[in-house]
Amino acid sequence: MAKKKENIDLHTKDIIFLMQNEEYKVLRFYQAKMTLDIVSTSNTKEGIKNVPFAQVPKEIKKIIKPN
Repeated sequence: MAKKKENIDLHTKDIIFLMQNEEYKVLRFYQAKMTLDIVSTSNTKEGIKNVPFAQVPKEIKKIIKPN
């Protein structure tokens, strides 16, 4: 039987990274779609963005570990 892929809540871990000259905080990781919900720490009007896991810096990928 296949292993069920879960959504991992990461907002309590305070994972912050720099992408396109802006700081973002990771909120959730969706294993089934391999995407992340992120929010800008400086621009609150932007809202929550959903980005592919492949676009995240290598240091952050090591922290999240999708396996």
